[in-house]
Amino acid sequence: MEQSATLDIETLKITQEQFILASQSLHLQRPGCDAVYPVGLYGWRKRCLYFFLLLLLVTMIVNMALTVWIIKVMNFSVDGMGNLHLNQDGIRLEGISEFLLPLYVNEIQSRKDSLLVLRSEKNVTLNARNNHGQLTGQLTVGPEAVEAQCQRLEVRSRDGGRLLFTADEEEVIMTTEKFTVTGSEGAVFGHSVETPLIQARASEDLKLESPTRTLTMEAPRGVEVSAANGPLKVSGRKDLQLESTEGEILLDANTIQLGSLPLGIYTASPSEASREQALYELCVCPSGKIYLSPAESSSTCQAMSNICLWS
Repeated sequence: MEQSATLDIETLKITQEQFILASQSLHLQRPGCDAVYPVGLYGWRKRCLYFFLLLLLVTMIVNMALTVWIIKVMNFSVDGMGNLHLNQDGIRLEGISEFLLPLYVNEIQSRKDSLLVLRSEKNVTLNARNNHGQLTGQLTVGPEAVEAQCQRLEVRSRDGGRLLFTADEEEVIMTTEKFTVTGSEGAVFGHSVETPLIQARASEDLKLESPTRTLTMEAPRGVEVSAANGPLKVSGRKDLQLESTEGEILLDANTIQLGSLPLGIYTASPSEASREQALYELCVCPSGKIYLSPAESSSTCQAMSNICLWS
């Protein structure tokens, strides 16, 4: 046993010596381990990295909290946001909505049980444009006036079938059965008016007046002026002329009164005109002027005809 152990030790020594000799013959050099380089972050770099990671984590938490708060406050849902709901037909807004810029829509409609109110501090303007972007119609509601700019203005009935009022550059047409003016000063027309009937309300007077010009009523088949339950008065500052070119003028009444007729003057003895007279004779001059003459047993129109010279 001792010999075997001695042989093994000698064999190991020989092997080590052979390895050393072989290494020296191959000129192999072992790397030196004089400098040691540490791996990782140490010192202030490590602290800065941890600080930035902590700051990033806090920022993410704050952003998530703000996002949840905005979703909660704005009431975001699958259908829309708050009072704004999106559906297949369009957008539905509930409550009061404010638009700071122009709104372009195809149709604005309110709910069946509520009104549609448009408000503005200055004015509300509705514009209609064609395919080329040109302005074809405009409706402006301002603090002083309501202006409509279009080629033709139409007002229809509730069902939209009957035309009530229309206006364009040439004429204004009203197709209603009755047109009522309730102003204390009545209605003022700068030019002619064409209508089949002018009638006052019950228990009210009807007055046709032209303060500075003439008043003319014309019709191809006749003009009828009647007062069924009251007097009819026609007055003028100067002359009142009744003229018929082809027919006649008919005064048909139980009593016809012609007031303030002039009294004729005697041609022979003017002193007889001063006596009292109860009955008079109605005379007509060749010019058509009517005057009175004292009634006697025979006609006195010839004797009182000097008044015809003044007409």
